[in-house]
Amino acid sequence: MSELGNTLLIANPVAQSGRGLAAAQRVWKLLSDQLGDSVSLAMTKSAHHAVDLAAGAANFDTVVAIGGDGVIHEVSNGLMALPNDDRPKLGLVPVGSGNDYAHMLGVSSDLRTACGQLLSAEALDADVGLVNGTFYVETLSFGLDAAIALDTMDRRKRTGKSGTPLYMASGFDQLMHHLDSLSYTVQFDDEEPVSGMSITFAVQLGKYYGGGFNICPDASLTDGLFDICIAHPPVGKLKAAVVFMMAKGGKHRKVKQIETRTASKVRIEFSEEPPAQVDGERIEGRVFDIDVVPHALRVLRPAP
Repeated sequence: MSELGNTLLIANPVAQSGRGLAAAQRVWKLLSDQLGDSVSLAMTKSAHHAVDLAAGAANFDTVVAIGGDGVIHEVSNGLMALPNDDRPKLGLVPVGSGNDYAHMLGVSSDLRTACGQLLSAEALDADVGLVNGTFYVETLSFGLDAAIALDTMDRRKRTGKSGTPLYMASGFDQLMHHLDSLSYTVQFDDEEPVSGMSITFAVQLGKYYGGGFNICPDASLTDGLFDICIAHPPVGKLKAAVVFMMAKGGKHRKVKQIETRTASKVRIEFSEEPPAQVDGERIEGRVFDIDVVPHALRVLRPAP
């Protein structure tokens, strides 16, 4: 018996340089063939439209985000606007350039396979992050890695690249020209605040960012904790490039400039506004209050 029930598909038709429309129609057909008229399809028409569509989906059992991490980010924010008892389950079919949350959950990037996984999925009570009033499901970072993530948006439009090749191209460009250090003061949970300098500062729910870079290999979506990775200066361009490559396979933690830890609550104050991204989307500010909302979303993942 499928976990899906009455299902709303929310799709970004311009995902993957315009291939999102065809992908959404195919997903609707594949699921409708199995579930009949219990499957509805809604297309986003503008930025943040997916938030409104998901927030209005209280009468559905499941909302499926079809697109990249940006669509998943918007849909999850819409679902979190609903009372817990009225909140549908979240499913996803990855049609994007990064697909980090799908990678974390083990969802295939092949449309037919992903639909089959949805039909036989199990529900996971997943944690959600909250930063300055915005919810997120996978990644939040400040500094170099955020600058890379933001640069990939423009680079994707110019080049048509996606995934790891896109992030690698942007990464080396930023490493060569924008290897900046940021001054911060941070408080983890109820500990005393500490000050320091960082090149990157990631506060993760999931393992991945940037199209599969394994920045926090021990991260769990259900432990009620953020996994945090901070890269401290000094790091020259050559060493930074080596650490960048090591992070693809999660091997960067052996470098002495890398600090890792966990916390359920983080407050960061930067001396100046840093490049910042949340689930691949730009977020602005200088002070960030970050909390875990434990087991807030029932997320569908492939059954073992």
